[in-house]
Amino acid sequence: MIRNLNRICQLDPKATLKVFFWEILHSIFVAAPSGIVLIIVWELFSEHPNTTKIWTVVGVMAVMLVLQFFIAAKSMVQTNIWVYGLSTKLRITLGNRLRKFSLGYFKQKNPGEVAAIVLQDVANFEGIFGHSVGNLAAAVFGTTVLSVFLVIYDWRLALCLLAALPITYLFLLAANYLVSRLGNKQIAARNTVGANFLEYVQGIRHLKSYALIGKKHTGLEQTLKDLCQKSIRMEAVPGPFIVTAFIVFEITFLAMVALGLYYLNGNLITIPVLISFLILGYHLYHPLKVVMVDYLSLRYMNESLKRIIEMLDAPAMASGTAKLPEKFDICFKDVSFGYLNKPTVQNLSFHIPEKSMLALVGHSGSGKSTIAALIARFWDVNSGKIEIGGVPIKDIPQEQFYQLISEVFQDVYLFDDSIYNNIKIGNPEATESEIIDAAEKAQVLSFAWELPKGLHARVGEGGNKLSGGQKQRISIARALLKDAPIVLLDEATASLDPENEIFIQQAIQELVKSKTVVVIAHKLATIMRADNILVLENGEIAERGTHAQLLNKNGIYRKMWDIQQQSNGWKV
Repeated sequence: MIRNLNRICQLDPKATLKVFFWEILHSIFVAAPSGIVLIIVWELFSEHPNTTKIWTVVGVMAVMLVLQFFIAAKSMVQTNIWVYGLSTKLRITLGNRLRKFSLGYFKQKNPGEVAAIVLQDVANFEGIFGHSVGNLAAAVFGTTVLSVFLVIYDWRLALCLLAALPITYLFLLAANYLVSRLGNKQIAARNTVGANFLEYVQGIRHLKSYALIGKKHTGLEQTLKDLCQKSIRMEAVPGPFIVTAFIVFEITFLAMVALGLYYLNGNLITIPVLISFLILGYHLYHPLKVVMVDYLSLRYMNESLKRIIEMLDAPAMASGTAKLPEKFDICFKDVSFGYLNKPTVQNLSFHIPEKSMLALVGHSGSGKSTIAALIARFWDVNSGKIEIGGVPIKDIPQEQFYQLISEVFQDVYLFDDSIYNNIKIGNPEATESEIIDAAEKAQVLSFAWELPKGLHARVGEGGNKLSGGQKQRISIARALLKDAPIVLLDEATASLDPENEIFIQQAIQELVKSKTVVVIAHKLATIMRADNILVLENGEIAERGTHAQLLNKNGIYRKMWDIQQQSNGWKV
């Protein structure tokens, strides 16, 4: 466990030793009074009790009690600062690691699993470890202190009590094995519930329309029952082993009492010795019982740490050290790529001159969005090379690479903040006048001023307080504010009404001025002025040329154009 923790958090030895020093000191101060009180017991059984000595011992215990309050406060503060500092460091480490992954990592993972690792597994570590450090220290050092007192008084009775430790350890090993096996299954069930619940919430509109909410949504209902069963099993199956270990402690204590009475009858020990063992013997097992309960939690926490390590060990996208390109033309050289080993685009080679527009057209699944995603380096290619200004994009540092590209897609995500701050994401260093200028060019002001707080009105989670066209305009305003030299457009007007489409087209015209533009086109009428058009079919380039050239070829593009021209006159 400590090895796993050190691997993901890189423990500071000095800080760690400082925490354990205070916890050990606290556990000693908690255990010591139980041993010191025996001095009073021995004195009371002497022929002439020394009251001065008794009161001196009481005074020492009072001083130790005051010191114990100070040490307890110090150890609690140090432990919490240490544990929450580690969890903060861990969350930052995970966040930095996640942003270096390709989207393929998230595509392969259950969406609930990624969220569970970042949120629940880190919280498991934070909550469990934060409360267990003190109990571990008390179990080790508190028990050691009491054992020393007992051995001093009578080593035979002490060994009788300590004989329980190897026996209970066997039960602990069995419980440990079960927690490991059952914990993995419970975690998997928890992740499935997270993913299914996310799917349920996101698709609630469609589920309602088909009356499949509540118990009728059997998929979510079944996964919740499965999680319930596995959670109960994880608690109930190892539990009897811990309870049996507690029973062993009780039996061993009774055996010690019987042995003590036998020795007393044989005048092998005195009454004060037996009383000492009756007082200390029962306290000896208390910190061990606490830590045995904690141990199962710690073992479960260790499974969380393993999952965190698995995420940290997942391969990230390579980041080079090349300088930013001075030109912004884009070149594909024999590029092939596929999702989950399924080929999507194959042997693509084309060139997009700087400050020109390339349009990608084709049927669904032909590879249009994949090409845009590869340019944006959401994934790395399986083979071949993509260059910007003659520099392979793999060689450009990720942080700098993403400064080169602005994207405007059909699906816009807005954060639950103001319109102003959502636009400012495009360039956090922008001035207020620059943000307002971008909002004006993107036609955002035309609707923002009608809202109660204008640009400072909140948009809701995901932008749910705004229409699709309004969200698109904010997305374009972000891209305008970023002012990147390359712009990727995934037909932002495809699903908008005519009025919004006009606003968006005007905003896009502002956005693409003097940029290298790649546009995914569904409405061919919007790309008639493109410098070059690639027609994709089954992940390969079937045709290429300008709008006029492709019409003259009478190929796939001409058929698509004729169908769209005919459909423009359809009425329902």
